[in-house]
Amino acid sequence: MNATDENTGEERSSAVNDIHPRFAEALRELGLDEVIGRVRRFPDTARTTAEAAAAIGCEPSQICKSLFFAADGVPVLVLLDGSAHVGMELVRRELGAQKITRAGAHLVRESTGYGTGAVPPFGHRTKTRVLVDRSLLGHDTVWTSAGTPYTVFPMDPKSLIAHADGTLVDVREPIV
Repeated sequence: MNATDENTGEERSSAVNDIHPRFAEALRELGLDEVIGRVRRFPDTARTTAEAAAAIGCEPSQICKSLFFAADGVPVLVLLDGSAHVGMELVRRELGAQKITRAGAHLVRESTGYGTGAVPPFGHRTKTRVLVDRSLLGHDTVWTSAGTPYTVFPMDPKSLIAHADGTLVDVREPIV
């Protein structure tokens, strides 16, 4: 997306205009204004791990997947590396829930304010419990959604966990 420079009248790219307004506000509230300048916007959607990794030029494991579930009807966000698969039973046990299901698009948007495939790790409409798989700690930097299917930003995993108020867990499905 482009904005017009107030001084010259010329079009210019603006990272603030490239990310979801709610997420930009969350970054400001967290004192992370510098992250706005590191947001990357893709010409095409990057809803999948493969699309995002190809567009960035990184390994799929460096993509932070945001998976939204309902644990006994309560929303929960699980963050894990893009090459991993979430173990639903591991999530259920971690939460002490009777039933865990994938959240539908309506619950995702209602809880977070973002569409599926574009949920950032923080800056949600409502307080959301966040579980973060240890697999993310295997990287110096991971890339995650900036609130739209066209935008991502880099962050070190420990900062991401802290800002998401995430609980570090092991919910990655074991590789057989």
